[in-house]
Amino acid sequence: MITFVICLGILVAGYFIYGSYIERIFGPDPNRITPAVYKADGVDYIPMPAWKLFMIQFLNIAGLGPIFGAIMGTKFGTASYLWIVLGSIFAGAVHDYLAGMLSLRNEGESLPEITGRYLGFTTKQIMRVFTVLLMVLVGAVFVTDPAGLLANMTPSHMDITWWIVIIFLYYMIAMLLPIDKIIGRIYPIFAVVLIFMAIGILVMLFVKHPPLPELWDGLRNTHPNAATVPIFPIMFVSIACGAISGFHATQSPLMTRCMKSESYGKPVFYGAMIVEGIVALIWAAAATWFYHENGMSETNASVIVEAITKDWLGVVGGLLAILGVVAAPITTGDIAFRSARLIVADFMKFDQKRIVNRLLISLPLFLAAFGILFYRLKDAAGFDKIWRYFAWTDQTLSVFTLWAITIFLVLARKNY
Repeated sequence: MITFVICLGILVAGYFIYGSYIERIFGPDPNRITPAVYKADGVDYIPMPAWKLFMIQFLNIAGLGPIFGAIMGTKFGTASYLWIVLGSIFAGAVHDYLAGMLSLRNEGESLPEITGRYLGFTTKQIMRVFTVLLMVLVGAVFVTDPAGLLANMTPSHMDITWWIVIIFLYYMIAMLLPIDKIIGRIYPIFAVVLIFMAIGILVMLFVKHPPLPELWDGLRNTHPNAATVPIFPIMFVSIACGAISGFHATQSPLMTRCMKSESYGKPVFYGAMIVEGIVALIWAAAATWFYHENGMSETNASVIVEAITKDWLGVVGGLLAILGVVAAPITTGDIAFRSARLIVADFMKFDQKRIVNRLLISLPLFLAAFGILFYRLKDAAGFDKIWRYFAWTDQTLSVFTLWAITIFLVLARKNY
């Protein structure tokens, strides 16, 4: 438990110490007029309070990533703790904050437009295709699991295909409506659920005081298939959303278009990533207990989440787990499609005030996602293949984002 407590403390300290350092390097101007004010359109550019933006950003970038990824990554041993802590403070949070602030300084531009500013026109064109592809993959990947769970809880005529259609209808409605109508009202509630569930698990960790690995025990690979599953690169891909993820930078423009002040940047971008790291660390510790009690043969993260929450949090925990497993991926998919719509709109210079224009962009994106879903349902190994493409695309995107941030820092004569 000592290593776990130290790691938890370092994450919190990282926000106040290194987060403040990164903020000073960028130099936010609280008196600068933001895009949410001078470009307000009642659809995507709508001023919102900082606490609500933090909650939405946290849910957008987290979903089930810091839970499922951390659970699978824990099989590698104590190295997973170090990656969550160091990755969140020095990689993920820096990536998220600077990418978000660059968008805020440039009229809330989407990620491809930002990278194009610093890496050139050719890179911008590649990023436009690359990022939209990632968004469609995210939308497809995070649909079938909640649809399958809902199908198991409902009558037989409401099968997985039925629920996929229902979820996509919700996606369409949420993507077409102004951001403050559904996302601004419901998403903070789901974010609170994820945080509350993590706090409950944290309390039970101290109550049960389970045996957890310590740094001085060594950093050897404890994965049951260590011979064929090395720490590098598999652990780093497994725990992506709990350390660094290119997907986060695609979500930042959604928030920059709603910020009333540049001073919101640190809590909304750096802070949300640190909280995600804390959630990942808590679930990594809980998963360590599960593996200690049950062995490492279980590979379904949903089963592990349900077992831990029911055993430690009772009926309430079980309900929270179901809500989280259903709602979190759905909201991630929803926000991914919204980001894709804005990226295409920025590229085509297509005004989004009219709902018809939003619909014209949205329909092709949904058709593409349906095609991917059809492939996944048809092929038993389809999900694993799609997830590999998603994971690779996600991490590659962070590389391009960090390159663009580096060029910005060099040109601004700041500490790159």
